[in-house]
Amino acid sequence: MAAIIELQGISKYYSKTIIGVDDVSLSVGDGEFVTLLGPSGCGKSTLLRMIGGFEEPTHGSIRLAGRDVTQEPPYRREVNMVFQDYALFPHMTVGQNIAYGLKMAGMDRVAARRKAAEALELVGLPDKIDQRPHQLSGGQRQRIALARAIVRRPKVLLLDEPLSALDARMRDQMRIELKHLHEKVGITFIMVTHDQEEALTMSDRIVVMEKGRVAQDGRPQDIYDHPASPYVANFIGTTNFLPATPAGQGQFRVAGGALTSQDAAPTAGAVTLGFRPEKARFLAPGETAANVVEGRVSEVIYYGLGLRTAVDLGGGATVFVDSLLPDTLVRSAIPQTGSPARVAVEPHNVFVFAGEVRL
Repeated sequence: MAAIIELQGISKYYSKTIIGVDDVSLSVGDGEFVTLLGPSGCGKSTLLRMIGGFEEPTHGSIRLAGRDVTQEPPYRREVNMVFQDYALFPHMTVGQNIAYGLKMAGMDRVAARRKAAEALELVGLPDKIDQRPHQLSGGQRQRIALARAIVRRPKVLLLDEPLSALDARMRDQMRIELKHLHEKVGITFIMVTHDQEEALTMSDRIVVMEKGRVAQDGRPQDIYDHPASPYVANFIGTTNFLPATPAGQGQFRVAGGALTSQDAAPTAGAVTLGFRPEKARFLAPGETAANVVEGRVSEVIYYGLGLRTAVDLGGGATVFVDSLLPDTLVRSAIPQTGSPARVAVEPHNVFVFAGEVRL
């Protein structure tokens, strides 16, 4: 896949002590859907704005389709941006909003309206061309902003927290529609979000950012199943962390027992093991397994899709087990609060991190 965006050693310093982005190199393929993911202040929006030309890097270079655009303003780049507040003109109709950029580029009114109508077809709102933004729902305004951004077919579409202003139900719907739109138009999408579920469900690649740097870059499944650090494991999904001591041959002593991992690990010194709650299960009475910790159930939490059970292993260590079975089966299989429990997890689902994890 040919690279459409190439960042080389990009940094953004606001002062000697305030760093927005720190020496990021990144390549984005033509047609990819890439998400920059991380908490507030990690540098993801700053990086997006530098790609769009809205901020100038302190160091490094930005290439678009092989051309150096580091010093070029936004209007000289074949890039469009969708902002979280939609930025629609309230005094214009939907069609006029979408056609505005085309008219500024010299296209005649009739042709611009036709292009606007085609863009509205793509986002599923062909009947809204003569309405005004205040007559539309939040989800509809977001689709209009998308239509305006893609009408000129930029090489790259930048999306800055595009779904953050929507309610939960509308966000779920818009995730699907945004992914379908990407498939229809075939251009590169680069999205910023702090929402891990958005990143996992929509992206071809996720770039997890931490304090202005790239913490991990990879496919959603690879990052979820093989996090490069405790930070990534904790930010994407939920992870149980257990202080551990190596015991040789991939085995580790932990509170409540011992666990084996297939990860490469230090042979001495403190380490931390991690595993996802949904990768663990309770053993039935009399059942045996190789990778088990024992404790006592301290809490059972209902969260819609199933149950999350907390198991106290002693010594201040607690792990969670997610059970996503039908409710009647779950409740019969899970020990009651205060009763003993044995938790099993397969070795290939156990992460190993050097040192002690402090989150």
